[in-house]
Amino acid sequence: MGVNDNQPNPWKKFIGPNLGYVIEQYERFTNGEESIDLNLKELFIKWGSPLSYETNQMKETIGNVPDLPSASIEKVLKAAKLLENIRTNGHLAANINPLEENRKGQELFNPVKHGISEQDLKAIPAKLVWEEAPKDVETAFEAMNRLMERYTSALAYEFTHVSDSEERIWLTQMVETGSLQRSLSKEERTNLLKSLTEVEGFEQFLHKTFVGQKRFSIEGVDMLVPMLDEAVREGVEEGVCNVAIGMAHRGRLSVLAHVLKKPYSKIFSEFQHSHAKQQGPSADLVDISEGWTGDVKYHLGRNRFVEGTGTPRTRITLANNPSHLEFVNPVVEGFARAAQEDRKKPGYPEQDIKKAFAILVHGDAAFPGQGIVAETLNLGGLKGYRTGGTIHIIANNMVGFTTDSHDSRSTRYSSDLAKGFEIPIVHVNADEPEACLAAVRLAYQYRARFQKDFVIDLVGYRRFGHNEMDDPAVTQPQVYKKIAKHSTVRALYSTQLLNNGTLNQQEVEQINLSVQELLQTEYDKASEKKQSEPPAEVAVPGVIAKGIPPLETKVPLGTLQEINRELLKWPEGFHIYPKLKKILERRETALEENGKVEWAVAEVLAFATMLQEGTPIRLTGQDSERGTFAQRHIVLHDAETNQTYSPLHHLPQTGASFAVHNSPLSEAAVVGYEYGYNVFAPETLVMWEAQYGDFANTAQPLFDQFVSSARAKWGQKSGLTLLLPHGYEGQGPEHSSARPERFLQLAAENNWTVANLTSAAQYFHVLRRQAATLGTEFVRPLVIMTPKSLLRHPQVASSASALSEGSFQTVIEQPQLGKALDKVKRLVLTTGKMAIDLAVEIDSSKENRNLDEIHIVRIEQLYPFPHEKIEAIIKRYPNLNEIFWVQEEPKNMGAWHYIAPTLFELASGKLSVGYIGRQYRSSTAGGDPLVHKTEQERIVHQALNSKSLVDTQKQKTQFVTR
Repeated sequence: MGVNDNQPNPWKKFIGPNLGYVIEQYERFTNGEESIDLNLKELFIKWGSPLSYETNQMKETIGNVPDLPSASIEKVLKAAKLLENIRTNGHLAANINPLEENRKGQELFNPVKHGISEQDLKAIPAKLVWEEAPKDVETAFEAMNRLMERYTSALAYEFTHVSDSEERIWLTQMVETGSLQRSLSKEERTNLLKSLTEVEGFEQFLHKTFVGQKRFSIEGVDMLVPMLDEAVREGVEEGVCNVAIGMAHRGRLSVLAHVLKKPYSKIFSEFQHSHAKQQGPSADLVDISEGWTGDVKYHLGRNRFVEGTGTPRTRITLANNPSHLEFVNPVVEGFARAAQEDRKKPGYPEQDIKKAFAILVHGDAAFPGQGIVAETLNLGGLKGYRTGGTIHIIANNMVGFTTDSHDSRSTRYSSDLAKGFEIPIVHVNADEPEACLAAVRLAYQYRARFQKDFVIDLVGYRRFGHNEMDDPAVTQPQVYKKIAKHSTVRALYSTQLLNNGTLNQQEVEQINLSVQELLQTEYDKASEKKQSEPPAEVAVPGVIAKGIPPLETKVPLGTLQEINRELLKWPEGFHIYPKLKKILERRETALEENGKVEWAVAEVLAFATMLQEGTPIRLTGQDSERGTFAQRHIVLHDAETNQTYSPLHHLPQTGASFAVHNSPLSEAAVVGYEYGYNVFAPETLVMWEAQYGDFANTAQPLFDQFVSSARAKWGQKSGLTLLLPHGYEGQGPEHSSARPERFLQLAAENNWTVANLTSAAQYFHVLRRQAATLGTEFVRPLVIMTPKSLLRHPQVASSASALSEGSFQTVIEQPQLGKALDKVKRLVLTTGKMAIDLAVEIDSSKENRNLDEIHIVRIEQLYPFPHEKIEAIIKRYPNLNEIFWVQEEPKNMGAWHYIAPTLFELASGKLSVGYIGRQYRSSTAGGDPLVHKTEQERIVHQALNSKSLVDTQKQKTQFVTR
């Protein structure tokens, strides 16, 4: 029996998410309970069947009711529940595994198991259980079959976890109306087959030509290439200026060749070890070399420019990525954010998410297995990090290295992590090309409409082992028996096009022949080039940073005073927290004749001057707006309304943006994000601040694989600045050391600057020096061990003249303690807080020491080490007989093992070299403040006691053996 289309469906507002509630209310109704929803009670009475005498009586009370379908309410609800179950769990019965047919459909969605028969379903009008049912779907039975077709085919969906009803409705309509099932034209299908033929042909050519060489082939998820092409095409048509792509090894060579259009001959030359010439110093800061750049070929990235119709060129960037797999994710997000922002105006940068978007290709074992994925997904909705939605594609081989999925994750799908962030998920069979493209179109349209992430689980397989030298049958024998017999997606699709008459056999063969001819031509070209050119040097020229020359960083006093006055203004009626107001007002005299500039004041003055000079600034960290130690207060909060105000956004004559964001409780993802932002926006001073320097531990892969080495490996420049609070103050092992030894261990080839400063002026000048190097050949990352307790220490505060007349000094000498150079016997070298502790002791000491025999030198820049300056100081003292390195860190940490070889070299066998500090420890610091104080006093006492502690030979032996 049909339902009049003009008659409103009384069930509309109850079917769907409220179905469970309806069923619960119906059960209470049938049990005679009165406390049920009145609207539902009326519907139950009108439509209930069979009707009891009492129910008939109530029906008479309600009045005349039009005749409605005879199906009982119970059967209607069961039918509706069955359809809802298909929507929610259809993915469990979908044919998304190319190696195995899913036979769960009949079992899971058998109407009998839901308490309803096929005949019952045929008696229920479709509109009662599916309000938006197409006109050709008349019964609930037809509705069931149609939804089974939509939800259990080669495309399967999970989006019931998305809480936003508008998004769920849109997604449901896209799936159920068949909008995704767009029929491709002959030209589109032919081009898709050509793409698959190119991918397969390229991979097979490499496999035969370069036997045994690693390439991490794409075979099994070949559709990744056409899917990326489709996403890029959608972006180009929408006028997107930048598409940033991140992926691991698998399939990278095919993506480079076919999406980024890297010539086959270039790739072949890399397999032949014919290293291409590195681009020189004039290369674009975010450009990526065509050839050998100091890393293996399956780590390399590339840029490509695509001309759009009536739009600016679109730049496609595939990011370089080391073997740390998913750690490229936040880097690419940083690329996208930097590409979306306009940093040429004061205030926060203006963001246009339509200008760029990111695509991240994940491994199926890595997506749930590596925590950096969750950290990056969490960034997606945060104001300081959102990029308007990322398209995620899991290249699902159903195996990780040699580990089966059931050993590598606790979830059914590798994509399940995304559910916690309410990200829609589509699973798609990698052997169904047109379904794969439909998935990409859905992802792109969702991102464009809702500005949120979307996950595509591309379910395929891996034709060979983890690399081509592995025999996967050792660990997955049954799976690889299937794979050996399984046709490639190119073969499957060509058969499909032959069967439906899109192409004939001759056309298919011509596509194959054209690809093979091109590959052979490109291979011959690479071979000829190898024979005609002399072998390239293994060393890569032009990527080692040049030493930073002297740069003027001083600012006229009048300018600083004017800026300081502007920084202490806020809108009328803005209520500053009383305690904070007093702190800010004390800054008014900082630049006067007898004033003192504390660390935070020097910092904000540096920021302000750089902004006026046109340098954009981006600062992030877990508490960077206020400062972990309540020192910065760069964003003010109204004490009554909690509205915010930053004076740096309202400075006169400012030609650049200033962004400061409190970050999530994440180090790895945020460091990666800021690194990526800086690489893409090299004119910007990008700073990341650790809450405590120790917390940077969890970002170590980013320091190792990107920040420290990207220039040497890939020619990728960065001026990222790291602010790492460091100092031993008895606060325990997680609040003391920023692990300077790790940064020093990674220091080589002028790759970065590592500094441990002792004055506010030094901080002012090193920041301004860093800004001055941006966009030049001298740019390099800057690592600063910033203070904690010293932030307000009078010994660290500087005079105004130190800012207006000084410059950054790699070495600072303690004022001469003795009167004569010939009396100095001991040279004490130290850095950071340790130098201040020594200075305090000297000022307050009442002990009768021979301090005129000691000279103290502060190493402000640990790397590159100021070798010539220290050498000149040593030569100054004719009777010098010993050099001591003094530090507060344990002997196996801090700078000692980095600096000791240099000190022995400087000593030239004529001077004794010694160490003063804590002895070898497994933990960075103790947790007892009293023990800490005792140890610190001992270090200070030994450093200032002129009695010799060691002889030269003993120290040499001790250093070498330990």
